[in-house]
Amino acid sequence: MMTPKPVLEPGVRPDGAGMKQPAADPAAGPADEADTEILVGREEFDTLQRDLDQALAKADEHWKLYLGAHAEMENLRKRTERDVQNAHKFALERFFGELLPVRDSLEMGLAAAGGDVEVAKLREGVELTLKQLALAMEKFGLREVNPVGAKFDPSEHEAMAMVPSDRAEPNTVAQVVQKGYLLNDRLVRPAKVLVAQAPPKPA
Repeated sequence: MMTPKPVLEPGVRPDGAGMKQPAADPAAGPADEADTEILVGREEFDTLQRDLDQALAKADEHWKLYLGAHAEMENLRKRTERDVQNAHKFALERFFGELLPVRDSLEMGLAAAGGDVEVAKLREGVELTLKQLALAMEKFGLREVNPVGAKFDPSEHEAMAMVPSDRAEPNTVAQVVQKGYLLNDRLVRPAKVLVAQAPPKPA
């Protein structure tokens, strides 16, 4: 009589331990690494927790600094806008402050001219007032352009006409019809001039 061969059931180890192991599913892929548990010691966990708390505290500190800087920049922007508005509004305040004495002098001269006033005294008053006005303008960078005898410069002079002259060199300013002015070296009004030219030669 022949002894029958032992038959291994699926999932049973052939070592005879009798322990059934779950059969591997051939359709299942390798174990997902994300499902693998990471075992961390208590000391390492405390270190990680401490680093996390420090990072959160630092982030909170930076956020507060950012909010403070943002608020300061907003205040600075508002102050700058207000200063620019005031600069536009009161830019001429000092200038008119210098002109007020000139106006006072003109008003006093006009009031005095209502009676019997000597022409010499009236002229003297007008000259003083004009000098006062010129000084006020010079304080703010206004410079007179009165180029009699100077070479004609189209960047500062406006030629009204050419006049023959045997006393002035050709292409120089023979006469100023109206003075020009520069404000901080920028032309405000060109001087209106008559430009000398050589007199015609006799036939």
